[in-house]
Amino acid sequence: MKSATRALLTTGLVVALGATMAVAAPAAPDAEAFGAANKATVLNYLASIKGQKIVSGQHNKEPASQPNQYTQRVKDITGVYPGLWGGDFLFNSADVANRQRIVDQAKTEWKNGALVSLTWHVCPPTVGSSCSFDDVKSDLTDAQWSQLTTNGTSLNTAWKKRLDEIVPYLQQLKDAGVPAIFRPLHEMNEQWAWWGGRPGSNGSAKLYQITHDYLANTKGLSNLVWAWNVQDNPAGGFSSYYPGSGSVDVVTLDAWYKAFPSASEYQSLRSIAAGKPIALAEVGTMPTAANLAAQPEWTWFMEWSEQLEGSNTAQAIKDTYYNPRVLHQGDLTIP
Repeated sequence: MKSATRALLTTGLVVALGATMAVAAPAAPDAEAFGAANKATVLNYLASIKGQKIVSGQHNKEPASQPNQYTQRVKDITGVYPGLWGGDFLFNSADVANRQRIVDQAKTEWKNGALVSLTWHVCPPTVGSSCSFDDVKSDLTDAQWSQLTTNGTSLNTAWKKRLDEIVPYLQQLKDAGVPAIFRPLHEMNEQWAWWGGRPGSNGSAKLYQITHDYLANTKGLSNLVWAWNVQDNPAGGFSSYYPGSGSVDVVTLDAWYKAFPSASEYQSLRSIAAGKPIALAEVGTMPTAANLAAQPEWTWFMEWSEQLEGSNTAQAIKDTYYNPRVLHQGDLTIP
């Protein structure tokens, strides 16, 4: 956040790529509904397009009562829906009260033929279940952080109870056969959020590990595709925040300091991923054809909500969506 031919898989996943799109806005393809699937289906799909194609994505921030408003704007502008829908569990009381709308939209998007990605601007465990954005941007003391990352302490228990608040929603997705890309504690190398800016083994990565272990193992949410995320901070040092391959499925970067990641950042993410998929979890500026050709292994990009039209002309949006390398809803089929 600013303050993101063709392969036949042995798993039965087919990616259908239509003819190269004309300059004029095409008619929206008839998206075939995705059936019940698991996280392996998504990871196999991402592996199948790596280096060849990239899934278009669009985030939808507050209000939670309108969980597809920016996705719809993509359709209005381009004539097609993105191949990935992004939602957010959010933090203020009105949005917390509408989390069911987020989950309902996620189910709809999956059924309509889009991958699902979920972010959470989560309130710190030192305050209530809902809070202000200033609370999200607050800091914990070193003593509080040490307690947070120590099993059985009051703050560690409070964090797990905070996670419990979204478990029923994630469980709904599991029960519906919807594998969700989950990107917790995003941009952890940044200091704008209470969870970020703490490198090292007992820093932000430790909290990510705790979060993964609790939701994946204790709560059994096997449908989550775990996306670890950093921002293109000029300070670099991404690996100082990596929690380890055991709790990461996809390695992702947010491009905010610059319009598109540098070559060195791209190589750094590839090195950290060690063969896992990589993706652009947040972008403000639409990636160009030259960008995508130079860095072909990104498996999706997710445009950030209001930046869709705030940082891009309608023509730039169309240029990206009509690029034959870019996949959208209707190009992805799970029998």
